[in-house]
Amino acid sequence: MTVLDNRALNRATLARQLLLERADLPVVDAVAHLCGLQAQEPQEPFIGLWSRLTAFDPAVLSDLLTRRSVVRTHLMRRTVHLVTADDVLAWRARHDAMLRQRVLGVYREELKGVDLEELAADARNLMSDGEPRTAAEIVRALAERWPGPGPRPLGEMVVAGLVPMAQAPPRGLWRTKGGVRNVALSSWLGRPVDPPASDGADPVGQALVRRYLAAYGPAATADLRAWSGLAGLPGAVAAVRDRLVRFRDERGRELLDLPDAPRPDPDTPAPVRFLPAFDNAILGYQDRGRIIDDAHRGLSVAGERVVLVDGRVAATWTVTEDVVTVEPLRALSRADRAAVADQGREVATFLSDGDSDRVRVAASPR
Repeated sequence: MTVLDNRALNRATLARQLLLERADLPVVDAVAHLCGLQAQEPQEPFIGLWSRLTAFDPAVLSDLLTRRSVVRTHLMRRTVHLVTADDVLAWRARHDAMLRQRVLGVYREELKGVDLEELAADARNLMSDGEPRTAAEIVRALAERWPGPGPRPLGEMVVAGLVPMAQAPPRGLWRTKGGVRNVALSSWLGRPVDPPASDGADPVGQALVRRYLAAYGPAATADLRAWSGLAGLPGAVAAVRDRLVRFRDERGRELLDLPDAPRPDPDTPAPVRFLPAFDNAILGYQDRGRIIDDAHRGLSVAGERVVLVDGRVAATWTVTEDVVTVEPLRALSRADRAAVADQGREVATFLSDGDSDRVRVAASPR
């Protein structure tokens, strides 16, 4: 079986993630291809798409949100993702059990004795009018009948676990601040989420396997679990395995992939890319060694924005008063520093709407 080293996996990931070359895709198609973008920080998806698409216009993404073609919702790993309306309707039921269990994993004692089906029915009835509500408003409306759990456990279980919700704009619009107001997906999108298959088959799981590999492969089943948060996909993997190709990584793990998906030459040059906080190009794997060194792995869950140099995390970056500051994590060559500065100026221009192209690349660590 062919062994793919980290550099080969890196170039495959960059190609699938639209980071090897910016793609000339409609924004909604890019969101679909990437299986959504992690979005608990509302402005970060704009940076993620700017780094991936040619001539990205943030107003287009804002318009897709207001037209309800894309939505912000709790989905993979119980984190807020920006996904297409079609995908959230197709995928939400497949994530139901995981979402509930992840909330229970935090608040099991507080929710002990609560009939979750009755609570869900009450919450659906409350949200059936299609009015966006904050979690606090939802809790106040339900607290008389459900006083036991306390506000935070009750709110998180309803909003993230029991009732499929969208976060209504202005939350998530470009350069717009707005608190989280939840609205039932069925009301927001005009139809209910797709029900789970009744015949024991798992077509949604099988589609998720193929979609994940198209955007992240080659990958191990542990990577698929880490990205989705779903434990119950072995059956879906088994169902599509005969249509996949297999490799091994340097650790000996079996990697699966779509036969015709891009696997570029490992020596393909990789441009500098500025990634947003919590980008799934890093978080979408259990083994993140293809893109980030183990010594820096904690950055990927700490909300640090990172810079890819030669395809790997080589620096962090911040913005203060329209100045982009880059802090290298390792020594950078003169050519790499110049390329980082060039891309940093473009990021500064994008984030300031053309008012600033100032960038500062700090000294490399000794």
